[in-house]
Amino acid sequence: MQLVNIVRERWKGVLFCLIIAIPASLLGKQIEVVGGPVFAILFGMVLALVFPKNRREQLAAGVTYTSKKVLQYAVILLGFGMNLSQILSKGAQSLPIIVATILTSLIIAFVLCRVMNVPGKIATLVGVGSSICGGSAIAATAPVIDADDREIAQAISVIFLFNVIAALVFPTLGGMLGLTNEGFGLFAGTAINDTSSVTAAASAWDSMHPGANVLESATVVKLTRTLAIIPITLVLACWQMHLARKAGGDAKSTFSLKRAFPMFVLFFVLASVVTTVFQLPASVTAPIKELSKFFIVMAMAAIGFNTDIVELVKKGGKPIALGFCCWIGIACMGLGMQHVLGIW
Repeated sequence: MQLVNIVRERWKGVLFCLIIAIPASLLGKQIEVVGGPVFAILFGMVLALVFPKNRREQLAAGVTYTSKKVLQYAVILLGFGMNLSQILSKGAQSLPIIVATILTSLIIAFVLCRVMNVPGKIATLVGVGSSICGGSAIAATAPVIDADDREIAQAISVIFLFNVIAALVFPTLGGMLGLTNEGFGLFAGTAINDTSSVTAAASAWDSMHPGANVLESATVVKLTRTLAIIPITLVLACWQMHLARKAGGDAKSTFSLKRAFPMFVLFFVLASVVTTVFQLPASVTAPIKELSKFFIVMAMAAIGFNTDIVELVKKGGKPIALGFCCWIGIACMGLGMQHVLGIW
């Protein structure tokens, strides 16, 4: 009976997000440099402006479920697209650059969070999203730090802005800097945070340099970088546990290990291990990856619908400045590490 009540309460909101996600996902495939998640957020925010309050309240339970739980399911399914042995064997060369760029972004976000008085959760999401893999990293991190929908939407918007700029500018910039094909593959894979934008930039380079075949190498570097989701989310979970204990003092009842520890991240790791150990073929993993991407789009539609677009624009200046600093820091560190390693 309880299950029936839950379904009755949530189905309208979930269906609403599904309906938004379908055109957003299709548009994202046509305009990859923007991507389905960004379209979904935009559609959700616009619809929130025109829907009357009573209609929004009817959808609230299902929309909230989609923005929280469906987002976690998306991260778990993402693990089935990651063969750890293949990624590490091909991407080992890029590990020093990846580690350096991730640390750079996180340090910049940590410092500027205090200097610029940016809300801590937004700074964390922007820092993690910039340094690892954009929307997927934000999707994995948000439940761990208990970020709300407005904070997630703000971070996604910042990441999207610099994704587009990087995809458009980096191929020409790489040519001006005299990067080799190997060098640009490393540069694109480490300095651009979203897979679709990495693909767009690498494809543009290949079209500018016939026979370069940078797309494959940049994608491998990007996937290697994605593995950082695991340690980053676990570290953040431990930090949240520390803060919860500190806030609760001796009152242990205020702290919940189940709530603070991201079980969905462990399922993500398990999915990656299953893919690696059983060498799951692309015919199996590809549909699961597509479902994962679609779930992310659904969740972003829910997040957009729960976000006040006016408030988002008003408070967007500082997070954008923070994202810009992280982006520049990652790009400079990536090029600097290439120089140190003798690649550039």
